[in-house]
Amino acid sequence: MTVLDKQAETRQRLLEAAGEVFAEHGYRSATVRQICDRAKANVAAINYHFGDKAKLYAATLLHAHRCAMENATVPPPDAAKAPPEQRLRMFIHGMLRGAAAEGRPAWQVKIMTREMSEPTDMLDAIVEHGIRPRYEFIKATIRDLLGGEPTEEQLRLTAWSIVGQILFYRFGRPVITRLYPPIRFDEPEIDRIADHITAFTLAALKGLRKETP
Repeated sequence: MTVLDKQAETRQRLLEAAGEVFAEHGYRSATVRQICDRAKANVAAINYHFGDKAKLYAATLLHAHRCAMENATVPPPDAAKAPPEQRLRMFIHGMLRGAAAEGRPAWQVKIMTREMSEPTDMLDAIVEHGIRPRYEFIKATIRDLLGGEPTEEQLRLTAWSIVGQILFYRFGRPVITRLYPPIRFDEPEIDRIADHITAFTLAALKGLRKETP
């Protein structure tokens, strides 16, 4: 193993150990010593690879968010040209693939949940670069589906309702698998759930259209 390989391995160990410690204790309570002990690394390694605790946390959080999104299909650049019903299904299916993905370390979900409940400055960066583009995409899709002149509140609440249906399959999984043990979140099942959420949403939007000026 080369020196560069060893450095990369140490950096990854620190990243994984930091993720576990931050997920367990939160950013403010976690200590550099706890992270280095778990990673079996020298305390100086954090400064060498990341700079300080704050930068290590930022790198860990971004790593967790990237892993969460790597299975989520991103709408292609020309998606805006597709019919709005197709764009809605595309958005739901892509987000569902990310939310229902199996095999990720538990700390990745837990650290993102902690960041939501105990936000740091890093949440602003994640929202702006990772979440807002998708949010604007689904709002534009809803606007086209509703027609007329929907209010910002209608767009906002409808977008959140759609996302809420998707996130249920991430955070509700322990209950889902106990209520219906045969379920497996494989591609055919994700397709079926995406079809259902799409049909359910389109039916709701049909009702909302009557209220849109």
